[in-house]
Amino acid sequence: MRKRLHTRRDFIKTVGGAAASGALALCSGMPFNACSSGDKRRPNVVLVLTDDQGYGDLGCHGNDRIRTPHLDGFYGQSTRFTNFYVCPLCSPTRASLLTGRYNYRTGVIDTWVGWAMLRPDEVTLAEILKGAGYRTGIFGKWHLGDHFPLRPVDQGFEECLIHKGGGIGGRANPPENLYYDPILYHNEEPKEYRGHCTDIFFTAALEFIEHNRNEPFFAFIPTNVPHVPLEIKDEEVAPYTAMGLDEITARHYAMLTNLDDNFGRLIEKLTELKLADDTIVIFMSDNGPAYGDRRFNAGLREAKGSVYDGGIRVPFFIRWPNKLSPGVDIDRIAAHIDVMPTVLSLCGAPPPRNVRPDGISLVPLLLNETADWPDRTLFFQQCRPDPEGINRPRLFTNCAARSQRYKIVMTSRNRRRRQTEAIGFDETELFDMIQDPSESEDIAKDHPDIVRRMRSAYEDWFHDVTRNLTPVLIGLGSPEENPVLLTNQDIFGPGAATSYSSWSRLSRNPEEEPDGYGIWNVRVIRSGRYRITLSLNPVGKDVTVPLKAGQAVFVLGASKESKAIVAGSTKVNLELRLDETEGAIETYFTGQRRDGKKITPFFVEVEYLGPE
Repeated sequence: MRKRLHTRRDFIKTVGGAAASGALALCSGMPFNACSSGDKRRPNVVLVLTDDQGYGDLGCHGNDRIRTPHLDGFYGQSTRFTNFYVCPLCSPTRASLLTGRYNYRTGVIDTWVGWAMLRPDEVTLAEILKGAGYRTGIFGKWHLGDHFPLRPVDQGFEECLIHKGGGIGGRANPPENLYYDPILYHNEEPKEYRGHCTDIFFTAALEFIEHNRNEPFFAFIPTNVPHVPLEIKDEEVAPYTAMGLDEITARHYAMLTNLDDNFGRLIEKLTELKLADDTIVIFMSDNGPAYGDRRFNAGLREAKGSVYDGGIRVPFFIRWPNKLSPGVDIDRIAAHIDVMPTVLSLCGAPPPRNVRPDGISLVPLLLNETADWPDRTLFFQQCRPDPEGINRPRLFTNCAARSQRYKIVMTSRNRRRRQTEAIGFDETELFDMIQDPSESEDIAKDHPDIVRRMRSAYEDWFHDVTRNLTPVLIGLGSPEENPVLLTNQDIFGPGAATSYSSWSRLSRNPEEEPDGYGIWNVRVIRSGRYRITLSLNPVGKDVTVPLKAGQAVFVLGASKESKAIVAGSTKVNLELRLDETEGAIETYFTGQRRDGKKITPFFVEVEYLGPE
């Protein structure tokens, strides 16, 4: 059982041997001689992760409409995994990518409603490489927790330029934030930037690379494109609409062409600094395409959110001129969980101690050192809130298992019920992925023994990875972050999903009635006096949603405070003592709805004022 964390000191993690081991220990377990005395330095690592880019959103994958010349050229210089898999949605993929573990183990099961936060005791790729002497930086979308101790600055990244939550325009960010001229967080300080977000993130990454060119570095560039909203200049969209493409597809492609331009800048910078030969560059996506039915997806079935291949099979290109052969395709199945152990092996860094990995190093495949690569089975699942607003993993629900040849899919034919409906044996589909990569012919009735065996393997996996699944706690009152602004990005429990969508409606039409009821799971790090500010409006929003007369209530453990709401006000301030504790914040307004239902504020600011 993993250690339970109680204090700020307990958040410190141990990375096996990396922090103090030195060069000799770093060479242990190396698959090849990258740490020999003849080598000047360990390889740099640059990992580019796009958001909602499908397998078919590249010219090199057969798309004759999109313009991605730099990525197409990189494809020719790389080793490519042609059967590389991720989760159907982004936060789960990111958790697995950075830990080498299935996302359920890490506390991440979704992108919102309290389940998109990485456990603070998970050891990330950035932490291990930092301990091994690397400079570490992230530039883009984190989406694994906005608050201490869950932020990238808490999880091994020294230089951070990110947005909060799931998107630049999301409620966890400053109000009215856009892809152009956004407010972003540089090492947790909000700053205004000029230009398009993709250009900004790549520029910051290139500055980081240049500044650290004389020492090994890990630059993680997780873009938030081509995720909606599709904000890109009309003149960049025009070439695609001129082809007769619909507006949504044209904007996706324009965003990806802009990304491609920036990727070209990255490769050019590495070449200019004479770092290209010593740098491992990886390009991949976090899941299949949104609006996948509108655009080319290389014959794959369905899109984002689906466990058919259109939702989980993505590009994966890796280039290291000094060690890896260009233009090589590897058809062995591989996944997000393999990235961390592969990078650590290539860099000569030891794995974390006392951590159970799920992924394996792909280095033998990359170096063509084994002709007898063992078969394996990979597992994928995505559940979302049910009609009562409760989100939890559900056995045999919207899931799949893939071996080298076969894949079973257990997902409802009714898309509205996919996230909640369990699939029985007779409804389980089986595909021969060698003969039928488009998953068009279900052969389950011809091979019930294979279905039975793979369902049993999935069931064992499910019970294993969900065994210790509990909500992740947000820290309050820490010196590292004070005050803390809780948003309904992380609200948890029945009604959480309604709260999230209610804010979207309310922000457009203040006459709407607010809805939703949930909690925030927290850990109070310092006992003392706290100011609590409750509101339906984000801090700094010009258009306000006034409150009606009623009561504002705040409860955490033994601490409780209530106050009458002044009609027409936009916030309620409470002051009370909170003791060091772990628990759930239950806070609500009464009097805001005609039906008498109490609702949870969309924004709760918690500020530590002092010991007494």
